[in-house]
Amino acid sequence: MRILLTGAAGFIGSHVAHKLLAQGHEVIGLDNLNDYYAPALKLYRLSKLEKHPVFRFYPVDISDWESLSSVFVRIGRVDAVMNLAARAGVRASLADPLVYHHTNATGSLHLLELMRRHEVPVYVLASTSSLYAGTPLPFTEERPVNTPISPYAASKKAAEMLAYTYHYHYGIQVAVLRYFTVYGPAGRPDMSIFRFIEWVYRGQPVELFGDGTQSRDFTFVEDVAEATVAALGIQGYEIINVGGGQAPTSLREVIAFIEKKLGKTAHIIQKPMPKADLLHTQASIEKAQRLLGWQPQVPFWEGLEKTLAWHLSHRALLDTLPLP
Repeated sequence: MRILLTGAAGFIGSHVAHKLLAQGHEVIGLDNLNDYYAPALKLYRLSKLEKHPVFRFYPVDISDWESLSSVFVRIGRVDAVMNLAARAGVRASLADPLVYHHTNATGSLHLLELMRRHEVPVYVLASTSSLYAGTPLPFTEERPVNTPISPYAASKKAAEMLAYTYHYHYGIQVAVLRYFTVYGPAGRPDMSIFRFIEWVYRGQPVELFGDGTQSRDFTFVEDVAEATVAALGIQGYEIINVGGGQAPTSLREVIAFIEKKLGKTAHIIQKPMPKADLLHTQASIEKAQRLLGWQPQVPFWEGLEKTLAWHLSHRALLDTLPLP
């Protein structure tokens, strides 16, 4: 298949790209390489992808209609669009809601409209567990998610609804994947595990929002990439949770594990719990098991070991990066 993958230099997007290429697909990657976090990390991921002979890259922002349209014309036939480009992060979306809307909602609309015009039949959309705020655990896909509590979640809800509209009118096959706190090697520097590892390793204060008893259904990035590629086969319009599927892990437990493995003590600065943060997340993954034949393979503590090993073996890169 010829697949247009947005967010190809991103954390999840780059892992998805590698998996697609390993399966023999041709990947056309888009990314605007913005400076939300250090571009050096995106360029590191991109450099690995550009070694593949059937990977092509265009530095394009999906919220720029003219640039995106020209790419569709230039590349010709596309069998599927996988939209992993996003402005992510709950707290940052409160500081700059406009860029979240432009990328996550308007950018998604641009892709869908170009898919309609160029007759691309399959769409995979990365969405978020942040939509489940206020609903009981475990989170299941049939629950209504009509009260998002951050601009980030609201923009992802808009993207989901736009995808349904294009499925309804034009028959585009849509898989919406709601990711649950993804972590792993070459992660995003604004996410908790990346920051905790780097703060403890560097001997810098660890910023902890709330008392640390809040918990997450952490999901290893390789498992997420596997589910994302499997979603190319979805028929109709389906919303599917992609999570660890186990009891959630508290942030205090994560920090204690990192301290033990690094042989260092975390200097914790506790801050108030932001109003837009969820206290706990936990995915029901029955639908992913049934529709995708997918089951996460990497237990959390094993995945955290792998992540720590990556941080320790990439100090030349990481020591140059500021933390958001």
